[in-house]
Amino acid sequence: MIKPIELVIFDCDGVLIDSERIAARVQVTLGAELGWPLTENEVVDRFIGRSHAAIHEQVADRLGPDTAAVWSQRFEELHREAVDAELAPIDGLPEALDALTLPTCVASSGSHDKMRHTLGRTGLYERFAGRIFSSTEVSRGKPAPDLFLHAAQQMGVDPEACVVVEDSQPGVRAAGMRVFGYAGGLAPAERLEGHDTVVFYDMRKLPALIAGLRPPLN
Repeated sequence: MIKPIELVIFDCDGVLIDSERIAARVQVTLGAELGWPLTENEVVDRFIGRSHAAIHEQVADRLGPDTAAVWSQRFEELHREAVDAELAPIDGLPEALDALTLPTCVASSGSHDKMRHTLGRTGLYERFAGRIFSSTEVSRGKPAPDLFLHAAQQMGVDPEACVVVEDSQPGVRAAGMRVFGYAGGLAPAERLEGHDTVVFYDMRKLPALIAGLRPPLN
């Protein structure tokens, strides 16, 4: 028997805040500067949805640990500058949050410092304060399911009673729960498809989509 939904777990980048476009642009710039030319599509395939540690490992394998360290430092600097200048919530996200009646939390590959900054810049941090979980808290980041399972455990909800809102292929693969794949960002819709996954394009429609999975009260 399918359990009623008790918790909505949001990814952060590309789901709550329109930051993946910024991150992809910065990664393309760094690749050109440091010797690994990448297109935006290649960045989406390799980096988007993955933890800082996983990206660092890829760069180190390709360019060596010293260059990877420079890459990581430069990314933090350039990303922060761009976030301060142009970051905004995902279109329709505030309205969706206002309409949701279920408990919510955040489970992101980003660090807590990064989320304090990005969610803070967009006025969203206080909406999730105390319910924000990072891949730094688990041994394996996405596409392993550890982070989402950790979030469910910390919120006291059975994983089978959770839904995840994701915008990346690694995130969809990681969930192991019912998933809503947000295709309004960089990842092509077909990469978000999967078992127990509903692909959607307009964040304003999320509350109704979630309500459609909930059994009637009588």
